[in-house]
Amino acid sequence: MTAVRQPPEFRTAEDVTRWCHAVVGAALRAEVDLMPTSMRLIAGYHFGWVDERGDPDVGRPGKAVRPSLVVLAAKAVGGSPEAAVPAAVAVELVHNFSLLHDDVMDRDPVRRHRPTAWAVFGEAPAILVGDALLAMAPRALARGTTPNAATASEWLTGAVLDLCEGQHADLAFETRTDVGLDECVRMAEGKTGALLGLSCSLGALVGGATPERAGRLRAFGRHLGLAYQLVDDLLAVWGDPEVTGKPVGADLVSRKKSLLVVAALASDTPAAAELADLYSRDRAPDRDEVPRVTALIERTGAREWARSRAVQEMTEAAGHLEAADCDPATSETLLEVARKIIGRDR
Repeated sequence: MTAVRQPPEFRTAEDVTRWCHAVVGAALRAEVDLMPTSMRLIAGYHFGWVDERGDPDVGRPGKAVRPSLVVLAAKAVGGSPEAAVPAAVAVELVHNFSLLHDDVMDRDPVRRHRPTAWAVFGEAPAILVGDALLAMAPRALARGTTPNAATASEWLTGAVLDLCEGQHADLAFETRTDVGLDECVRMAEGKTGALLGLSCSLGALVGGATPERAGRLRAFGRHLGLAYQLVDDLLAVWGDPEVTGKPVGADLVSRKKSLLVVAALASDTPAAAELADLYSRDRAPDRDEVPRVTALIERTGAREWARSRAVQEMTEAAGHLEAADCDPATSETLLEVARKIIGRDR
């Protein structure tokens, strides 16, 4: 007699992370194995599975935030985590398309303690692999079964467009001196919130929720995404590079208008005026000036604002989750994932 496989319990955030690394990770590798041979090495390197020669590597795994949200959202509405795996893979493909392209556009030399894919293989090959990952996402999503397949496909496309619009705004902000905090929040909602919202709504849809109920979970994910971006901005300035895997102050050197920086510039303080002078001169701050810029940002009160706003977004997210009337135990695990995002150090 064949043993009956018990569904995963997901009592803690660690439970779902481990499950996603094993189950979603295996499905993601299988999808990547279908890529053209010319692109497989770069994709495998980017994901941390192989080194630049193609030899197996044990890179630091990602946090599996988005796959965790997909499978937990499915379970929260009474669905099967296993049935949500294709949607989780699709979201991971989109996410990593964006990472490959972002690294090129931002000229980031390091990700997860290793040189970025473009730094090793070149800009054009990295961009093409990102394009391929994005092209594969709808196929991965279609491997699953959902009574709302057309809606799922539409939501996937919409989230990608929101993500691209957010990235476009982020790049445009670097050359502008009049970026307002509200439009910067909208940028982050597109660049980060859209994909976390998609993770939750797709999971719920695959789990059998109506589009209206899945929309509640999308709102949970979008607020969580804004909190995620705020924490990311804080870590970019005050994080430990040994933990984050990226050099501290890189965004300041490139004069990126993050939520944190725009909040500082909008604070109407003497420190904000000094910071504006640094950001408006012909040359960007160099590495030696990063401590000064960091101190100015803190003096404006922006660091505390970002922390408080992240907590506020977390509260908003919890309200939408409660309104979705989900399984209580799974909802608590979703909230634990959210709390870990707020308290993370990488």
